[in-house]
Amino acid sequence: MLNYNTLVATVMSNSGVIASLEKIGIKTEQTAVGDRFVYECMQKNDYSLGGEQSGHIIIKKYATTGDGLLTAIMMTEEICDSKDTLSKLCSEVVLYPQCMINVRVKDKNAVLTDEAVLNESKEVEKMINGKGRVLLRQSGTEPVVRVMIECEDENLCATYANQIVDKIKEGGHCVD
Repeated sequence: MLNYNTLVATVMSNSGVIASLEKIGIKTEQTAVGDRFVYECMQKNDYSLGGEQSGHIIIKKYATTGDGLLTAIMMTEEICDSKDTLSKLCSEVVLYPQCMINVRVKDKNAVLTDEAVLNESKEVEKMINGKGRVLLRQSGTEPVVRVMIECEDENLCATYANQIVDKIKEGGHCVD
């Protein structure tokens, strides 16, 4: 069912899921956020399965968009075929804690090119040391920059995210 042994996911997908898939030999291709981008990648490369962290799972053989009922049916079929529980089937997947802060800003591009913000992001990446990630991205629908941190420690996620948000505020980028 998994063409080319590849799953399509978005940049918001949990790094723990990506690492868990790599461990068992499944490749991932990441796209921009939006099931439209997931599906475009699937079409272009003939991949069969993709989705978003939000739960929009696309099974190309049957649909061009996420379909919760279809996903539930396919999961139920796998549970019946394997005779395992869902928790057992998912037991190898390790999710990293995530913290996301939405920051209302005057100019999204200015935030994402601000040297102080970029340098703080690089410092946080160093502290995470490959066990998570920093993701700064513009909202496509509102004047917001999303600061997302993943790492092994939930408290550190919040600390690191707030460090970057503080740099955004220090730069005078926030809406009053």
